[in-house]
Parts: sequence; structure tokens; C-alpha cells
Amino acid sequence: MIPDLHLDAGEILATLRPWVECESPTYDAAAVNRMMGVAARDLVLLGARVETIPGRMGLSDCVRARFAHPRRDEPGILILGHLDTVHPVGTLGALPWRIEGERAYGPGILDMKGGNVIALAAIRALAAAGIETPLPITVLFTGDEEVGSPSTRDLIEAEAARHAYVLVPEPGQPENGVVTGRYAIARFDLEAQGRPSHAGSSPHEGRSAIRAMARKILAIDALSDADCTFSTGIVSGGQWVNCVPTVCRGQALSMAKRQADLDRGVERMLALSGDEDGVRFTVSRGVTRPVWEPDTGCLALYERARALSEALGRPLPQRSAGGGSDGNFTGANGIPTLDGLGPLGQGYHTLDEHVLIASLPARAQLFAALLADLGSGERA
Repeated sequence: MIPDLHLDAGEILATLRPWVECESPTYDAAAVNRMMGVAARDLVLLGARVETIPGRMGLSDCVRARFAHPRRDEPGILILGHLDTVHPVGTLGALPWRIEGERAYGPGILDMKGGNVIALAAIRALAAAGIETPLPITVLFTGDEEVGSPSTRDLIEAEAARHAYVLVPEPGQPENGVVTGRYAIARFDLEAQGRPSHAGSSPHEGRSAIRAMARKILAIDALSDADCTFSTGIVSGGQWVNCVPTVCRGQALSMAKRQADLDRGVERMLALSGDEDGVRFTVSRGVTRPVWEPDTGCLALYERARALSEALGRPLPQRSAGGGSDGNFTGANGIPTLDGLGPLGQGYHTLDEHVLIASLPARAQLFAALLADLGSGERA
């Protein structure tokens, strides 16, 4: 039975605005920690017992919240979200919080502050209706998902292993869709070491690291095929324009639908290392997200969500998606995981990032229905 809940778009937006206006780029740990504070306060207001888990690797802290429940020590539901964004502090100047027609705009509003807020709205609505969920609920907010979760993967996997289900309110998919699998992703650090010389009087004596990197970027792009894609997203090199640059560094990303394809792609990337024309080029493997392919537990969780959504009058298609999330870890570890439960919208990671306002209460309603349903057929 679907609970009759009060979920108002205006109230959700009122909670969401301070989250969006608290800018939180991953590499600014102090900024992300301020965002953790905003989230922690809202969780306390919901009645959760909140704890801060210290960060490491120069990255932010995490927040874990547990709600009182008679089955609190049994495996329950983990709501897994991240509070970091790709937008640097100051983005609000170019992408301010604003509402235009059916859309609300702001940095990180879709990826994924909007999803985190609708999860809290679902919990709030259930509590206001006096509905106790069959299973206990834990919320874990991390702060480094946008860079591959290097400092929190172990925490995520350990916390998820103590739960029966994982719900990830990352952005929803087209046509009200959700995510039941994600592609494998590998990051790579690139470095070219050349030979210096004066760029004006003796350029022929030097070996430009920037020129070598440019050639390698073209070679990396050429590795892409239907099964595994490659792209270089960060490049920096040189210090003086009148010097042949000695060092150039970059970062590249590879993505594949199957783990075997990614493994082959990694081999091809690492094979680019070597010496050529006086320049040493080195490829080092960085953070990797495993492929998450839906298993029977994941698909059974999806079927419960689909039935609930259809009872609410909305279809709920599912798909595997490119672009990683922390659901890669939990799904790959065999914990029933449903991702992409957040609001609908477009433009995340851009200055057009927005959510569709009508999807906020609609997706919160589905989220609440899932929380109220999971575990209902199990031992009380």
C-alpha cells in the first residue's frame, strides 16, 4: 500500500536552496565540510543521531546519520549520497540559485544535492505521517565522489556491507528512469618529461614536454572504440613562455560497459609509457570504479520500485549508465542497489545545471514508498 504523504515542491525547494548556495567543490575540503554541517543540521532536525567521520588524503569529512528503530542493529537501508560538486567556489556568480518556470537552477542542484534533499524529504514525510519503516535507515554523505572516491571507498564498502539495501539518489534518467548498473571507470595520471632550453635562442636543443603531451592526447583519443572510450580532461605544463617546457602533466579517463573491456583498455593506456625523441612519457593508473552489472538482488529491488512507481501512475524504466557513482562499489559487491533515484533535470557539471521542479515531490514520493515497503515481507 502506498502511504498518503504530504510532499510539497515549495517546501523541498526551501530546504534545497541553502544546500545549493553552500558551494562545495571536492578539492576545497573546508567548503565541503561547511556543506556537511548544513546537511548534519537538517539530519538532526529529522531526529537522526549524527556523527562526523574525519576525512583523509586532504579531502573532506563524512557525515553518517542513524535513525531510531526497533530493529536498529539489523541490516537495513543505506541511503548513499555525496555532497561535493565539480563547481569551484564562485560559480554562484555565473549560475545563481534561481527559479525559471518549471526549472530550478544552481551548482550541484542535480548532481546531487537535489537527490539528497528529496531523500530527507521522504524521511520527513513518513515521520510526519507516523509511519515507521520496516527496516532501519542510515544516511551516509561523502565528499569526494566527483574525483572517484579515493578517500571513502573503504568506508562506503564497509558501511554498505552492514545493510540489506542501498539507495543512491543520483540524478534520475530520462523518462523517469533509474539506474541498475554502471560502467567501469579508470583514471590515469599522465606525465611528460622533456629537456629545457631557451625558446628563443636555442629551441632546437630542447624537447618540449607540452608538444609530446599533445601527441599523446591524440593517441589516447584514438584508442576509443565501441567497447571502451578514452578522454583527456586535465593538462598543465610549462612555467615560462621563453623556455622550452620540461614538464607537462595531465589526467585521462577510460570507461567501459564490461570489466574485461576496461582491463584491456588499461593495458593499452599503460603501454603508452616510454621514451620518444628525448621525452619520457609515463602513464600511471589512478582511481578505478568496478563495473556494476545488475544481479538478481538488484533486479528484484528494481522490480519492487517499478511496481510502486506504476501504482503511483508513473513508469520506471531502468538502464545501465555511463558516469560512475558510489553505487558502482555497492552494486559490484553484490549488495542490492538502486541508483538514479534523484530528481530529473539536465546540465549537470555545466552552467546550465537544473532540476525539473515537478520531479522533486514525485521522486520523493517514490523514495518514501520504497522506504516504507522494503522489509515489509520479512521478519518483523
